[in-house]
Amino acid sequence: MKPLLLAIVIVLGLLTCWMSVYTIAETEQVIITQFGEPVGQPHTDPGLHMKVPFIQTVHAFDKRWLEWSGDPNQIPTRDKKYIWVDTYTRWRIKNPLLFFQRVTDERSAQSRLDDIVDGETRNVIANNDLIEVVRSTDRAFPETEENADVDMGAAAVAGKIAMGRDKITRAILDKSRHIVSEFGIELVDVQIRRVNYVAEVQQKVYERMISERRRIAERSRSEGHGKAAEIRGQKERELKGIQSEAYRKAQEVMGKADGEATRIYAEAYGRDPELYQFLKTMETYRKTFATDTTLILSTDGEFFKYLKQSR
Repeated sequence: MKPLLLAIVIVLGLLTCWMSVYTIAETEQVIITQFGEPVGQPHTDPGLHMKVPFIQTVHAFDKRWLEWSGDPNQIPTRDKKYIWVDTYTRWRIKNPLLFFQRVTDERSAQSRLDDIVDGETRNVIANNDLIEVVRSTDRAFPETEENADVDMGAAAVAGKIAMGRDKITRAILDKSRHIVSEFGIELVDVQIRRVNYVAEVQQKVYERMISERRRIAERSRSEGHGKAAEIRGQKERELKGIQSEAYRKAQEVMGKADGEATRIYAEAYGRDPELYQFLKTMETYRKTFATDTTLILSTDGEFFKYLKQSR
């Protein structure tokens, strides 16, 4: 029995030693509880540490900055615009002892942040107009065709911003930070990730945008048709001018040609008047009689003069 007893003692000793030590990583901070109650101060130094075995328990918490991302909330603004607001924040466990006493673990802390940050976001957004949430400065906001269909209230046209997004997020951070400090949590930043209209309003906005784009398209088409008609009219005027000039030059050339032909004919006919008379008589025959024309003429007529002579 002695060897068995010795082995049991050795195992118990090793187990006791194992249960008496614990390690703290660089990213961790630890509190020790005894029978469920915290004992001493939090330990933040990395390395090997000692505790009472079996009756003390180690609770490790991350000491790095952690991310919290809230669910999008439907919030009405002061000017009655219903929007979805999606926020996120960065936080850390500043006082692990208080954190353990108030919220126990990170999952419970995330739930508390859901309630606190979302609630303060709703309160701040509801006390400001939509334009305050969208913009950060009071830079001039001119009315243009591109933004005429976006309804952001009268303040958008005037370009007057009382707070702006930066101050709104700062207000959410300050109010939330004051509350979460009671849980041993420190907030370093709160930002609005996205702002969008709710589905019903979004559809109406899209319809207004489509209508506005159609109006602009129709106006552009009308301007295009007017410009096309102007170009066609100018083309017709230029074409008629070119045709008129070409006709004038053609008539001028034809007149010169006819004059030259007349001169040549006159010169040729002047040399042989009898030939000219014969040709004119033949031309008269051709123009006077058709192929199916029947005439009864005297043989003494002028038409037969040259026919008699040709015999």
